[in-house]
Amino acid sequence: MQLEIRPDPAEVGRARRWARSRLAGSGIEADGPLAETLILLVSELVTNAVVHTGCPAVLRLSLPGAAQDCATVRLEVADRSGRAPVPRCADGDATGGRGLALVDGLADRWGWSSEGAGKRIWCELDRAAESAASASAYGSGASAYEGLAYEAV
Repeated sequence: MQLEIRPDPAEVGRARRWARSRLAGSGIEADGPLAETLILLVSELVTNAVVHTGCPAVLRLSLPGAAQDCATVRLEVADRSGRAPVPRCADGDATGGRGLALVDGLADRWGWSSEGAGKRIWCELDRAAESAASASAYGSGASAYEGLAYEAV
């Protein structure tokens, strides 16, 4: 499955809606933890493509079938910019610069490769790991967000 992305910030919301609509039949609950993580990763990678390249991009999503408990979900964003993605160190007051750090923290694996004159950035989520983590967190009565640091401003 793929979606063409224009170099317009409004495309980020469209990409999130498109990805969420594709979850039906994959065995991933549309409002479950794996879906929320996937949508956040879509948002970050598409935002990076739109904001940092100014080029059209293609969002690709590979979802497992409902019967595959141990499958991997793969997300890719390909664009026409040859510029490598560079993780940045954002200070506490910065309004941006945390996207790849979020991808690194949320995805089981991620990377990028050159593709013709452009590049492809990808990340993967292991569905079995998410199911086990979710079951142990909820089964023990602990919050699914235990150990996650955040600051409300």
